[in-house]
Amino acid sequence: MNKTKLGRLGEDLACEYLVDKGYKIIGRNYREKWDELDIVARSQDKTLIFVEVKTINTAGGDENSMIMPEDNLTKSKMRKLKRACQS
Repeated sequence: MNKTKLGRLGEDLACEYLVDKGYKIIGRNYREKWDELDIVARSQDKTLIFVEVKTINTAGGDENSMIMPEDNLTKSKMRKLKRACQS
């Protein structure tokens, strides 16, 4: 599976999870200049939720090594996310 399809699958699964938990998806792949938000959702109490999805393919990898999605969130990406959320 290529990187684009894997990313789309991860976002689809994240949206399904959020909807199952009572969130309403109000946007996907929202772009603001050079920034992007993968998912924008609203909680039942009307709080806006911004979701960055990190889908990792561990096929063929060591099952004992745990890769956490936040390990792939660089400081630069975090700054871009904050900027996009404030737009």
